[in-house]
Amino acid sequence: MLKQIALTLLAMTAVAPAMAFEPTKPVEFVVTSGPGGGTDNFARTVQSIIAKHKLMEAPVVVTNKGGGSGAEGFVYAAGYKGDPYKLTFGTNNEYLLPSVAAVPYKPEDLTPVAALALDEFLVWVNGKSEVNDIKTFVTAAKAEPKAIQFGGSQSKDTDQILVSTIAETTGAEFRYIPFKSGGEAAVQLAGGHIDANVNNPNENRGQWQAGMVKPLCVFRPDRFPKSEPVHDGKGWSDIPTCAEAGLAIDSYRMPRTVWLPAGVGEDAVTFYRDVLKKVSETPEWGRLCGQDFANVAVPRWR
Repeated sequence: MLKQIALTLLAMTAVAPAMAFEPTKPVEFVVTSGPGGGTDNFARTVQSIIAKHKLMEAPVVVTNKGGGSGAEGFVYAAGYKGDPYKLTFGTNNEYLLPSVAAVPYKPEDLTPVAALALDEFLVWVNGKSEVNDIKTFVTAAKAEPKAIQFGGSQSKDTDQILVSTIAETTGAEFRYIPFKSGGEAAVQLAGGHIDANVNNPNENRGQWQAGMVKPLCVFRPDRFPKSEPVHDGKGWSDIPTCAEAGLAIDSYRMPRTVWLPAGVGEDAVTFYRDVLKKVSETPEWGRLCGQDFANVAVPRWR
């Protein structure tokens, strides 16, 4: 009898499916930028939606590791191979940085989880600037080469590439000033310490509401959808595209990406993909799509 029971239990064990992953301790959201920037806002928005809708039992802790243009965060996460409790939030800098700088990690040291959004870029100037359109801005830059200080998030990353593209397209010359995050670039522009930045909508929205900065144009094929006014009766749909305003760059967008360390089990990857998919289906995310991230793509679940 005992032998028969043992054989039965063994058979049940053999056919039972493996337990699906679910975190049982705090999950760390590693943000590859400083506080207040687009990546930081992205991660903290996901954190708040998860908490509000109880999409995960385990608590979430957000840490900022934006040094080295975000390399600090990726190196940190890559050091936790196989650890399903390190979820890293970045952009295309995960695979861009190793191709443009000597960083101690490789793209394959991290596992892709999802690309949740496509952020737009705009040219912004100080709210008190006499410049009100991109043509005037470019003309002023050409008149005084390298006199205009163009701020951006980090160096050798998406912002600097865009500023370099604007320079190559127009023949103007700028001084690029890197900051730890788009939030810092927004503060510097609002305070008049730099002349322009290329922040995403959510990074400069607060300063635009206060009239401290103003947008000149947006790098997208068509204008933003109609929305509520942000400042002085103007909303996102009132911003001309850069192409229609005379700057021949049709589109420039950046993905918001999420990663796990290499070696993490597929059950953990599946769990987080499912959570992020649920995040993207909430009303809060929908409102964010219409206002701050402005043009969030349908999530890409790899």
